[in-house]
Amino acid sequence: MYNRTQRNQSQHGKFVDPQNLLEDGLYGLGLDEELAGDDRLMEYITELMNWNRVYNLTSVRKPTEIVTRHILDSLSVIPHLHGDRILDIGTGAGLPGIPLAIACPEREFVLLDSSSKKLRFIQQTIGILDLDNVTLEHARIENYRPDELFGTVICRAFSDLRDLYRYAAQVCAPDGRMLAMKGVYPMAEIEGLEDKDVIDDVVSLNVPGLDADRHLVLMHPTTS
Repeated sequence: MYNRTQRNQSQHGKFVDPQNLLEDGLYGLGLDEELAGDDRLMEYITELMNWNRVYNLTSVRKPTEIVTRHILDSLSVIPHLHGDRILDIGTGAGLPGIPLAIACPEREFVLLDSSSKKLRFIQQTIGILDLDNVTLEHARIENYRPDELFGTVICRAFSDLRDLYRYAAQVCAPDGRMLAMKGVYPMAEIEGLEDKDVIDDVVSLNVPGLDADRHLVLMHPTTS
């Protein structure tokens, strides 16, 4: 068992081991025991960095920043997931879908994106990681019509809550929820909603190691 106090002290130096940073972050999120011995998050980071050199999948380059700004940020929403089927809209490089699929093997994840390049990366990566609870959809959300609705529809990529709600509500189960991952509190976007009653809550996310505001907007589909 590693000495967490010594590790935290070492992080004040010039070098921070991404593996140590990830393990500390998982501990902070209460996922350390559940993911103990599972190396797939680090394998995903390695694949992302390798592909990023050529395909520019993300502007985040440093492995330690990938840990905090991508992996731990994605995992911080787990308490708010609902149902067994999760749709990740505009997944990009597989965020938050791949980290969530690793941490929640009992759930089914559909990762949707319109970029063939990004989906090729994800397809290869889920093969390397042996993720059998992930499927891919090459489409734009406005054109996507699934055979079965989703318990949770989540997105990091939409900049406007009004557009996200309009499209996500079409693929969300009546008792499901829509989750919009945001930075600062999205007051202007909330004001732009036609029906503000679709918002159940806006919660502040505590992402270990991330010195930035993170919020999650929780919405539900209307019955009309």
